[in-house]
Amino acid sequence: MKRLGYGDRTMVIIIYILLMMLAFTTFYPFWNAFIISFNEGKDTALGGVTFWPRQWTWENYETVFKDKRLIGAFSITVLRTVVGTITSIFATSIFAYGMTHKELIGRNYYMVICIITLYFGGGLIPTYLLIRGLGLDNSFWVYIIPSLISVWNMIIFRTFFNSLPDGLQESAKIDGCGSWGTYFRIVLPLSGPVVATLALFTAVYHWNEWFLPSIYVTNEDLIPIQTLLKQVLNTNIVTANTSSLDTASLAILGKMQSITSKSLSMAIMMVATLPIVCIYPFLQKYFVKGVLVGSLKE
Repeated sequence: MKRLGYGDRTMVIIIYILLMMLAFTTFYPFWNAFIISFNEGKDTALGGVTFWPRQWTWENYETVFKDKRLIGAFSITVLRTVVGTITSIFATSIFAYGMTHKELIGRNYYMVICIITLYFGGGLIPTYLLIRGLGLDNSFWVYIIPSLISVWNMIIFRTFFNSLPDGLQESAKIDGCGSWGTYFRIVLPLSGPVVATLALFTAVYHWNEWFLPSIYVTNEDLIPIQTLLKQVLNTNIVTANTSSLDTASLAILGKMQSITSKSLSMAIMMVATLPIVCIYPFLQKYFVKGVLVGSLKE
C-alpha cells in the first residue's frame, strides 16, 4: 500500500478534524437536551449544565409517565406511525406496480398528473375544506388517508420495479400467477431494500409530524405527542397549564418543586425522540442500497 505524502496526510488530518467538529455540533444539542432531562430543574435554571447532569434526578420522567394525557398522546403517535407506514407503503407500491404496466391506458397522462402534484398544491384553505367535507376532521383517519399515497415514493418504487428483469414476471404469468400473485410472490419479496428504506422515511414523517393535528384535531384524546410537545414548548406547563394535568401529576408537582418547564420539556422531547432514533441502526444498511437502486436505472 502506497504511503501518503506529507501534503496528503495533512489534508486527511484536516478532513478528520472538520468531520469531528461537524459530528460534535450535530450531536451535542441532542446530548444537552438528554442530560437536562435528568438534571434537577432549578439547578438547570442556574445554567452551566453542559456535558453531564449536575444534580441527577428521575423526577422529570416520573412526571411525564404519570400524566395520562402524555401517555395517551404517545399511544396515538405509535398507532399512527405503525398504521400509516404499513398502509402508505402498501398503497404506494401497488400504485407504482400498476404504473409499470405498459398496457395501462393513459399511463403517461397519470404520470404527468402525479408529477404536477409535486410542485403545486391546493393550499391550506382548500385542503381544510376538502378534509372537512370528507368528514376526516377530528378523526384518527385524518392522519392516514391524506398521506396514503406519496408521489415521490411512488416514483422510486416504479423505477425499482422497472429495473427488475422482465423474465421474472413473464415466468410467473406462465406458471399461472395473475397480477396480484406476481406482485406478492415475485415483485414485493425482491424489493426488500427499497421497502425498508421508504418505510423508515414514512415512519419518521408520521412520527415527527405535528402541524396537521394542530389544524384538524380538537379532541385531546387524538393529539399525538409531537403536537403536545409543541404546546409544552410554547407554554409553561407547570404553571399556566397545571389544570390540564391529571390528579396524580398535580400531586407529584406539589411535592417536586424542583421541576421546571424546561426540564419537563426536555424529558418529553426525549420520550418523543428516542424510539424513532433507536430504529435507525437496524435499517441504516438499507439506506444507500435502497435509495440508489430505486433512483437509478441502467
